[in-house]
Amino acid sequence: MASIETYYVKGELTKSGRPRDADRRYMVRYRKPDNKSTDKRGFRTRREAEIFLHAKETTKHRGEFIDVSAARSPIGTLGEHWLATKVGLKPSALAPLESTWRLYVEPQWGTRPVASIRHSEVQQWVAELAAGTATTKHTKPGTRSATHVIRAYGILAAILDVAVKDRRIASNPARGVELPRKAKRAHPYLTHSQVELLALSAKQHGTLVRFLAYTGERWGEAVEQRVMDLDMPRRRTNVRQNAVLVNGKIIVGTPKNHEARSVPFPAFLAEELTAQCEGKSQTQLVFGSGDAHVRTPSTRDGWYRAAILRAQAADATFPRLTLHDLRHTAASLAVSSGANVKAVQKMLGHASAAMTLDIYADLFDDDLDAVGTHLDAARSQALVGISWVRSA
Repeated sequence: MASIETYYVKGELTKSGRPRDADRRYMVRYRKPDNKSTDKRGFRTRREAEIFLHAKETTKHRGEFIDVSAARSPIGTLGEHWLATKVGLKPSALAPLESTWRLYVEPQWGTRPVASIRHSEVQQWVAELAAGTATTKHTKPGTRSATHVIRAYGILAAILDVAVKDRRIASNPARGVELPRKAKRAHPYLTHSQVELLALSAKQHGTLVRFLAYTGERWGEAVEQRVMDLDMPRRRTNVRQNAVLVNGKIIVGTPKNHEARSVPFPAFLAEELTAQCEGKSQTQLVFGSGDAHVRTPSTRDGWYRAAILRAQAADATFPRLTLHDLRHTAASLAVSSGANVKAVQKMLGHASAAMTLDIYADLFDDDLDAVGTHLDAARSQALVGISWVRSA
């Protein structure tokens, strides 16, 4: 049960040896929602104590109680607990979160009590990150990409969301902050002849380049392909696992959406893939030695960059593109060959056709143009009889 008690602060006594009325204070004892007892001291009048007690009881009944002691918890402690709950994430997804927490979030907010953070402070921090003026002992000045800024903000906001649910704070001060927009980069698409030029420029990695450009598999999916994953009679490759480089170590896990899929490949690749598998057991890797994964080439001086430079020297119109852009090329070549959005979705392993359309809407512009033509032709054919009746 809640109660209000009287006590006296240390002060001068009256002539009769009793404490002075001016030194009288009131203390409220009450129970938190977890039934633990706590108190609040320092009220100068009983009325103030009653108002405080009434407010606490009301927030408990409404489910809005805020634990004052819990509100003093530092973001550093809450952040570590939040990261520890991300056990279900793939290592490749967890690593950037841990890095961003260590470099940007924890140095800025780690020592701050969760209840002390203000919306305006979060907005200023986001603006400084985007402008490149925010620095910590781990980072130097410099403009951060929108992706990095949004990820850093997202971590702080997620931690504060948990604090709200735990009733450490009443609302999340990070919500409603204006974030930088991600600039949508136009996808570079290679033609069939440009794919071949790049494959020839890649020399011993030519088959891998063609495989990426015609199947649309992610790099980690392609280099994890085993001999037993290839279904030569059906010209299919089964994507069951994904190999990702995390902190210098190859980690094998499920594909991005945790779902296996079957991907078609063109007939001309069958002979090259057969050559890659020659002398290997069913469980060995298709590409490379068979026992060790082909490592992601360096963006500065790796074989892929060298292949791009050779291709550009031979073709002045050859675009700059990453390994992942070969996945976009696969989508482009599939659509140009007549594949519909559902087929492209299944080939690429997207979660939905809507996602495929969102990423590759530009590839289906010709389909939109054809809609009007097809509707006009269909109407003309359907109205032939009606026109004959009217003319009669």
